Amino acid sequence: MPRLLIIDDEKSIRYTLKEILEYEKYEVDEAQDGEEGLRKLTENHYDVALCDIKMPKMDGVEVLTKAKEQGIDTQFIMISAHGTIETAVEATKKGAYDFISKPPDLNRLLVTVRNAMDKSSLVTETKVLRKKVSKGSDIIGASEPIQRVKEAIEKVAPTEARVLITGPNGAGKELVARQLHEKSNRSGAGLVEVNCAAIPSELIESELFGHEKGSFTSAVKQRIGKFEQADGGTLFLDEIGDMSLSAQAKVLRALQENKITRVGGDKEIKVNVRVLAATNKDLKKEIAENRFREDLYHRLSVILIHVPSLDDRKDDIPLLVDKFLGDIAEEYGTAPKRIDAGALAYLQSLSWSGNIRELRNVVERLVIMSGNEISEADAKAYTGK
Repeated sequence: MPRLLIIDDEKSIRYTLKEILEYEKYEVDEAQDGEEGLRKLTENHYDVALCDIKMPKMDGVEVLTKAKEQGIDTQFIMISAHGTIETAVEATKKGAYDFISKPPDLNRLLVTVRNAMDKSSLVTETKVLRKKVSKGSDIIGASEPIQRVKEAIEKVAPTEARVLITGPNGAGKELVARQLHEKSNRSGAGLVEVNCAAIPSELIESELFGHEKGSFTSAVKQRIGKFEQADGGTLFLDEIGDMSLSAQAKVLRALQENKITRVGGDKEIKVNVRVLAATNKDLKKEIAENRFREDLYHRLSVILIHVPSLDDRKDDIPLLVDKFLGDIAEEYGTAPKRIDAGALAYLQSLSWSGNIRELRNVVERLVIMSGNEISEADAKAYTGK
């Protein structure tokens, strides 16, 4: 049941609001002043707080400010008999969801409470999703090569330095990019990913920089590109070695000037983006063969992080298999299967040209095809090697 807290020094107001809200099937608590209200907010979870502004001991704006400083996600609806536009603006700036004058219009109050409840639910859902994404982007392993990667991430992530991530397909370059973003000062904003190899060369500029309506045949409306979408956050250019030379030139300009121009437009748009790039190609060889711009390479590779192949970190296979068994069980809604030492040893003896991605697929196949415990015989029968 949704929970509300009414913080007001007037007993009659608390009684009236509580009676109305309980009739609407809300669970309601009361606090008679700001200090009691803040204490209850700290000790319990509330979806919404209806908070008076003028109160003894601690006024409503101070309660709101301290709650936000403590990371309390409760949505605040401020209520005051002495409301002015300035007061409402101040409360909103400090994080209040809405401001209502006394005596409140009950219909408006109920609509505002419902809307604040919706926002509270969205905040909770976002937190859960972020935890899932964060859990999914953990870099698993304790081998020396992967420890070097983790150490580099810890040092580089808090900076604004551009990073070029190299390594074979399926080794986990995108996980490194996500970790760099999550541990950066931009983690509150978005991480926008672009797979340069998956976009036709004639569309890559529109994808990155956007386009104006009518700029080409199929441009029936204006489009915002990935650079603008990532403003304030991080842009991850995966497989950048497959980008066309004309797009490379525009990316170089964007990195030099922090400005972009949409396809078919002439207006310069400022962007504040940290760029991470990844490739499975030898870019120095691509430069020698005039397929990649050397000046762009030097712009992107302020820091180089090489992700080792799975064959170079076979000591991590038991940890990775254990992680995949847990993930697959969660997806299937079953208990995680066990794997015996012989099966693990066999997996470690193999060569993994497809790297982490291939290992994950093999583990899922073993989960499906094996009994309660994955044996060495199962591993030999179902790995497809």
